[in-house]
Amino acid sequence: MTDETNPSELHFFVDEAGDPTLFDSKGRILVGQEGCSRTFILGKLDVDEPAALEAALKQLRGDLLADPYFKRVPSMQPERGKTARAFHAKDDVPEVRREVFRLLAGFDLRFYGVVRTKSALLSYVRQRNEREPGYRYRGDELYDTLVEELFRRYHPMTDQLNICFAKRGSKSRTHAFRTAIERAEARFESDYGVRRSATVSIVASTPPETAGLQAVDYCLWALQRYYERDEDRYMELIWDQVVEIEDIDRIEGGRKGVVYNKKRPLAKSQEA
Repeated sequence: MTDETNPSELHFFVDEAGDPTLFDSKGRILVGQEGCSRTFILGKLDVDEPAALEAALKQLRGDLLADPYFKRVPSMQPERGKTARAFHAKDDVPEVRREVFRLLAGFDLRFYGVVRTKSALLSYVRQRNEREPGYRYRGDELYDTLVEELFRRYHPMTDQLNICFAKRGSKSRTHAFRTAIERAEARFESDYGVRRSATVSIVASTPPETAGLQAVDYCLWALQRYYERDEDRYMELIWDQVVEIEDIDRIEGGRKGVVYNKKRPLAKSQEA
């Protein structure tokens, strides 16, 4: 932390990839079925200069929309509400993705991710149901658990921690998100005897409103492609900006839970 005349700040942007769904509305298992993601991933992106990133992404989107090459691309049409409103890796065409990745490489960004394999999660839910017949799995439960896990791990000390997370559905979950963050801060303080952040500000937003959420979406998309399709070329594009990826269900050397970073590169994905 810095002195009172020059307080330090961190800006984190938080989003997810995949979905936390394990069952359909009738309780039937969806894991392993077509259309159901193999993993659920939560990520946070530390952005050194959010305003500069916002301006650069806005300028890039304007330039691409004005380029005749893209004039008939469906996702670029304003009425579609996709790339014309905000960059979103799943919707953007490959040529657009390449430009966004190139732009992100020029910024001071640090990405952290935490991954859960849904087949392993399903085993946990079954075991818990055997112990507690009244237990019912909820997707929000998984999300909140991963928020706490993502933020309990080390990140730089700061006077002011600013967190912007992507809205999930129509209901407000700001209170639940804040509770998970407070638990993470308390766990860190208990483990290391020091509080990382004097104050914490938490807001919910959407990618069209907040460029940092567009940037973390691209990092998450790259990580999801790695886990879902064993495609590593996108992770290679952002690897210099990755701090760590925690794979909660990965088993290596007889131990469950692996953290990947610069010293320990990502291994080929596996089903737990």
